Amino acid sequence: MIKALFFDIDGTLVSFRTHRVPQSTIDAIHAARQQGIKVFIATGRPRPFINNLGTLEYDGVMSVNGASIILNDGTVVCNKFIPHKDVEQMVDHVSTHPLSVVFAGSSEAFAVNLNEPFREVFSLLDLERPAIRPASYALQMDVQQIIAFFTLAEEADIMEHVLTHCDANRWHPAFADCIVRGTNKATGLDDVCHYYGWDITEVMAFGDGGNDMDMLRHAGIGVAMGNARPEVQACANYVTAPVDEDGVAKALRHFGVI
Repeated sequence: MIKALFFDIDGTLVSFRTHRVPQSTIDAIHAARQQGIKVFIATGRPRPFINNLGTLEYDGVMSVNGASIILNDGTVVCNKFIPHKDVEQMVDHVSTHPLSVVFAGSSEAFAVNLNEPFREVFSLLDLERPAIRPASYALQMDVQQIIAFFTLAEEADIMEHVLTHCDANRWHPAFADCIVRGTNKATGLDDVCHYYGWDITEVMAFGDGGNDMDMLRHAGIGVAMGNARPEVQACANYVTAPVDEDGVAKALRHFGVI
């Protein structure tokens, strides 16, 4: 019996074409919650960037790829922060390299050194650009995520010498979400299951991006969207229709959840 559903946002709940949650998804998730099934957002976005869910009903948010899990009543299930030493080293690195970076905490985010890939990604996600500040502003924050616009070669060097206690997660070729090492959406599933006393076999997860792959493998039932890349689909138990073709609702009906 499925007790909880976990949904990625971009490309899963929200269409890249319309920037909205399809009505079929809103209705299907409402029907699931009416049966007592818990619904969780499971996104790489930090909380300040979660702005596109409309009237969707849910019970909690796993943000920053599992580093932060907060229920709707304010209960904090998990909050993991990047070690201050790594933040200091990234601030120093950005001061000498023209790297476009977003430093994000639980309540605010700011950007350094905007470049064209940054502008393109924020346009793709229909996100308002965060405030521009000196990198040193991060030293007074509890940083949960560093969104770094770098190449794979730059990533290898930075993760080895700068963000030495972090992992990099990519779902887009232009950037990586850097968070505290050993954290991902799969560990987030475990944290929520431990809190509620569920077994991992009792949860279903939906995703479409590279940062969803661990979650899709780990969940009792992993559902990849039809718009997901082949390597993401290969991680899932089931591939549904694309987000713009009622994929969420179709999968929930396929498994008898609604």
